[in-house]
Amino acid sequence: QVQLVESGGGLVQPGGSLRLSCAASGFPSKYYAIGWFRQTPGKEREAVICINNSDKTTDYTDSEEGRFTISRDNVKNTVHLQMSGLKSEDTAVYYCARGAAACPARALRASMPAIFLDWGQGTQVTVSS
Repeated sequence: QVQLVESGGGLVQPGGSLRLSCAASGFPSKYYAIGWFRQTPGKEREAVICINNSDKTTDYTDSEEGRFTISRDNVKNTVHLQMSGLKSEDTAVYYCARGAAACPARALRASMPAIFLDWGQGTQVTVSS
């Protein structure tokens, strides 16, 4: 059975860094696109970043600084989200999800929550001093 479990969330000060992990089971994650999403109360879930089955990454944020990076550990069947330069507006529940082989183009980012069908339970990230 397909399962995704996020971990690594917590409280971090503005400007700090955090690494989230998405442990996959029931399927080999390296053959699928894995996306990270986030959601705050009252808002739509939004795509953050995705890695496809060729390890090409697509950043869906409007950040010019490249504050988010995604990587795979195929031995552990895990995908990591490295976040740096964190801001209060990054506070959210972060989810990982399994897609198809490719990551959607940035123009399709609004539809991504409907495209990715298998989800983890989420991990809370709070950026605050």
